[in-house]
Amino acid sequence: MSRIGKRPVELPSGVTATVSGQTIEVKGPKGTRTFNATDDVTLKVEDNVVKVEPRGKSKRARQQWGMSRTMVQNCVTGVTEGFKKELEIQGVGYRAQMQGNTLKLNLGYSHDVDFEVPAGVTVTAPKVTQVIVEGADAQVVGQVAANIREWRAPEPYKGKGIRYLGEYIFRKEGKKK
Repeated sequence: MSRIGKRPVELPSGVTATVSGQTIEVKGPKGTRTFNATDDVTLKVEDNVVKVEPRGKSKRARQQWGMSRTMVQNCVTGVTEGFKKELEIQGVGYRAQMQGNTLKLNLGYSHDVDFEVPAGVTVTAPKVTQVIVEGADAQVVGQVAANIREWRAPEPYKGKGIRYLGEYIFRKEGKKK
């Protein structure tokens, strides 16, 4: 028995879910999210609760059971609260600012890095050393944050670079005489 899969997904007020075949569509105040489940599980909506059940006792059905329930929960969370990743920039002269739909990053290169923000994601830079990525889709928010971080990942000697808020960077000792 999947501990995650057997728990129902509660729909808060203002959120509706409709199932058609293997597709569930969740509508809420922050937009609409859809999820296509595999044929190994069944989706049911009853009394503001979404239930996911396996269609057999095979290993794949049990794997898809918990994953499908989590994906439905992510859809509900995305249309109600949304997802958020915070990045902080450390380094002398390293800074970020928004210009329209482009994030301009000064990261010690000979040129500025222009990062085009994809649709469905909101990027803000409240301070020059802070970047906030928000959106309804957890996968897209995480991927955009990872793409921004990729431009200058934190290095282990001085800790300079773009890191997630609260991320621990293992520091190395420099050269000795």
